[in-house]
Amino acid sequence: MHIGHYIELVHKGHQDLAEALRKVALHHVVEPDIVANCTMLATWSDQLVLDLQPFVDYYGEEKDREPDRMKSILFVKPRTGGMGLLRDLHDLWLMSNEAELCCLVLKMAAMGLGDEALLSACNTMEKQTKRQTAWLLTRIKSAAPQTLIAAE
Repeated sequence: MHIGHYIELVHKGHQDLAEALRKVALHHVVEPDIVANCTMLATWSDQLVLDLQPFVDYYGEEKDREPDRMKSILFVKPRTGGMGLLRDLHDLWLMSNEAELCCLVLKMAAMGLGDEALLSACNTMEKQTKRQTAWLLTRIKSAAPQTLIAAE
């Protein structure tokens, strides 16, 4: 059984997403909504990590460096200004979509196993991750015209 691979992808994916959200909040303190919302979204990922822990304990994780690859590629150094914020939001959106897809795959496995507890946890994770992704997309749509058209 390889369910441990996707348990790790979801688990580490939300750990990395929470860390990246906090970094973006710290790098863009001049944007009050970014600080407040990224901090809130990070706490959601923190909770999802905690909620997944019983399944990590039960099924285990197949450890490898794959989950860290996205974070290490996307968040190399702090970015500043409007373009930096737009790029950071873009990267967060990519990370949240990766977490959402991994959760969907894990949900399919839970259905195949008939594990109602894991299925319920996946449904909760999927709902929260979709909300994170939706906020990021909305904020990208808001920032894009001003950033790409207006001169800094």
